[in-house]
Amino acid sequence: MVVSPQDLLEMYRWMVLTRRLEEKICELWTERNAPERQHASIGQEAIGVGACYGLRPTDVIIPSLRTRAAFLVKGVHPRTILAAFLGKTTLQTRGKQTSHHLGDLDIGLISGSGLVGDSIPVAVGAALACKRQGTDRVVEVFFGDAASNRGDFHEGLNLAAIWQAPVIFICENNQYGWSLPVSKQMAIDNIADRAVAYGFPGVVVDGNDVIDMYEKTQTAIQRARAGDGPTLLECKTYRWRGHSEREAMEYRPPEEVEAWKAKCPIERLTQRLMDEGALTESRIEQIDQEVLDEIQTALEYADQAAFPEPQETVEDVYAPFEVEA
Repeated sequence: MVVSPQDLLEMYRWMVLTRRLEEKICELWTERNAPERQHASIGQEAIGVGACYGLRPTDVIIPSLRTRAAFLVKGVHPRTILAAFLGKTTLQTRGKQTSHHLGDLDIGLISGSGLVGDSIPVAVGAALACKRQGTDRVVEVFFGDAASNRGDFHEGLNLAAIWQAPVIFICENNQYGWSLPVSKQMAIDNIADRAVAYGFPGVVVDGNDVIDMYEKTQTAIQRARAGDGPTLLECKTYRWRGHSEREAMEYRPPEEVEAWKAKCPIERLTQRLMDEGALTESRIEQIDQEVLDEIQTALEYADQAAFPEPQETVEDVYAPFEVEA
């Protein structure tokens, strides 16, 4: 599968936009003491971009904590993410939904769950619906390495295999479940190996290489569209920051962090594009400035949006009901 230089340039811009947006959100969290607990995906941008770049508008994704790249590629505007982060009323949930769990069915985005692994069975159900409707739509669900140790994961994979559901399970293995290293979570080297127990492919992906990410996701998508069922993709990557911005990182060896930073997904793609003559220093600066301008405009929009009124706290939380006499 050959990826055109133009496609690679677009992927590059999506990754830069994700990185700069996450940096701005981390900055705002510190400066403004923002209400949302921030979980940055810095260092993991290639996963969401590579996985979602080839999707159709009618395909479905379900996010996890570190999938802002997927949001952006699927059609969520930066201003929507920033407004959600600041708790504004610009969304259907009027400030009750975090920027990590956004949903918008008009663009095929099912709201994620705050509980680890809970979105996996939901994704299988959505994929079964797509199949029974007679479409070739596919569903992608994102989750972290720790989620693969929960019952939701195993039940979801088992049902997907039985039903031959068109779902791609995308595990973002960033080497730590909160502060617990993967080596202490499981006795196997590859989470992808678990797929064989359910009778479908498990594939290890270089989660810091957007080309490898794109190509292997496309193979899984084609398989799902053809009616051949699910695929588990284990994307090996690393988060540069703590589990959240409230957390220190003393539990990680500094040399480990630096070794993974040397595998920066943006720098890797930058070098390839420059080697091929598709990207220059001036173009890099131009894209970066365009992205920063876009984020600044989005922040101005989010800042001008209204906060919910205090009385809205319990509105739209409970379904209306009547008590029979």
